[in-house]
Amino acid sequence: MEFCPNCGSRLEPKKTGVGNAFVLCCAKCNYTKQPLDKRATTGAVLQPKPKAFMTVIGQNDEVNTMTKIKKLCDKCGNDEVYVWMVQTRGGDEAMTQFMRCTKCGHTFREYA
Repeated sequence: MEFCPNCGSRLEPKKTGVGNAFVLCCAKCNYTKQPLDKRATTGAVLQPKPKAFMTVIGQNDEVNTMTKIKKLCDKCGNDEVYVWMVQTRGGDEAMTQFMRCTKCGHTFREYA
């Protein structure tokens, strides 16, 4: 966002009629400024780059330093799992408890 150096009003983009070119104009005093950014002359819209998906604990990550609890693994019947909690939903909702079997590595979760 830019402002007029003469009166301080906000400069608004206006089409010049030459191709897809735009200039910045003041509605109060008719000050005109040529845009410095070439993307502004074509009317291009900048899109934010999405953040890459992040895995908190991967399938091959070492978890042997995490807390262990007694919980039955549905896959192999082992009764001990590593446990950790992650905020997977909104901040006003309960955290999700993830568990990984100490024997077979099966990972499952419980919603608190």
